[in-house]
Amino acid sequence: MKKDMICIVCPVGCHVSIDTDTMEVTGNRCPRGDKYAKKEVTNPTRVVTSTVKVNSIHQRRVSVKTTDAIPKGKIFDLMDMLDEVSLEVPVNIGDKIFTNVFDSGEDVVVTMRLDE
Repeated sequence: MKKDMICIVCPVGCHVSIDTDTMEVTGNRCPRGDKYAKKEVTNPTRVVTSTVKVNSIHQRRVSVKTTDAIPKGKIFDLMDMLDEVSLEVPVNIGDKIFTNVFDSGEDVVVTMRLDE
């Protein structure tokens, strides 16, 4: 079976095809496209960016992200978890909200500084 996709590893955006039976990839201009296509059909992952509530008088929310990609199937579970978070100021870049989320080895961290 053949699956077509656009590689998102770099700005080129190669149109790649992968034969899911043989795992042969075509259409990629570099080895990263081959790796991306194989990973996308076997274990797709994504970096998640979002916001959480904060008790600041100047801002209601602060931006957060995963330190690296987590399983794509866990994104909505993470969003539900983030919806329950409310931080106290001050917050700093790199402050951890969750560690080793879903046993992925990745953390959820704050991506901006907010003093008040």
